[in-house]
Amino acid sequence: MWSFSAWRRQRTLAKHPISPELWRQVKHDLAILDALSADEEQRLQDGCILFLHSKHLSCLPGVELDDHGRLLLAAQAQLPLLHLEDLNWYQGFHEIVLYADDFLSPQRYRDASGVEHQWDGEHSGEAWQQGPVILAWSGVLASGGWEGYNLVIHELAHKLDMLNGDANGLPPLHSDMRVSAWASAMQQAYDDLNRQLDADPEADTAIDPYAAENPAEFFAVTSEYFFSAPDLLHAAYPQVYAQLQAFYRQDPLRRLNHLKQNHPDYRGSD
Repeated sequence: MWSFSAWRRQRTLAKHPISPELWRQVKHDLAILDALSADEEQRLQDGCILFLHSKHLSCLPGVELDDHGRLLLAAQAQLPLLHLEDLNWYQGFHEIVLYADDFLSPQRYRDASGVEHQWDGEHSGEAWQQGPVILAWSGVLASGGWEGYNLVIHELAHKLDMLNGDANGLPPLHSDMRVSAWASAMQQAYDDLNRQLDADPEADTAIDPYAAENPAEFFAVTSEYFFSAPDLLHAAYPQVYAQLQAFYRQDPLRRLNHLKQNHPDYRGSD
């Protein structure tokens, strides 16, 4: 049966191909794309084309994007969706705003006594409910390796979380996943991280202590680690890794272990 959406998708892909040389350059800058299969690379390229066609990138002073920069951002944004095809996962926003560096953002907090506190916080990224994603370009450029940091994945994980309403650490799960299993794995790890920090606020935790801020940040940070430091996340919280593996339908730890066994640049990197 003919489908207008499928026709439009194929037309967009045909009109905006990615040159092999440009893709090689982006892969060189994004180690987390290493060990993707040829089929996965093609899926990712298609996803990048459609992402850049559907999202508007607004560059503030100090940010100048060329084709390489646009694709660098898109590849990191689309990696989590590589095997998710049954929902428009990035619906609800159409714009990504790019600051040159960290930016000040007005913050509000109402304490237990009802007093509201306001201040300007320095952020490298934000995701607004029914609004844009905001990123510091310096943070985008610092992402893409296996170091447990990826600003793009972090902020877009918030957007996945918000598909159910306010960000609370529970994105829409697949039909073969159980909310009870997700909640148990996430809550136990979240509580463990908070116990460590309550005992010692300067503790050298296995994952970024920012994950202890609230369940939404825990999901965003662990999503970062799932793709950029899967070995650390799996070692610290294997049940969380298993839930994210079921949600994203990927196994970055398997990819990383394959690289360590077979790629000369990764040998001896444990």
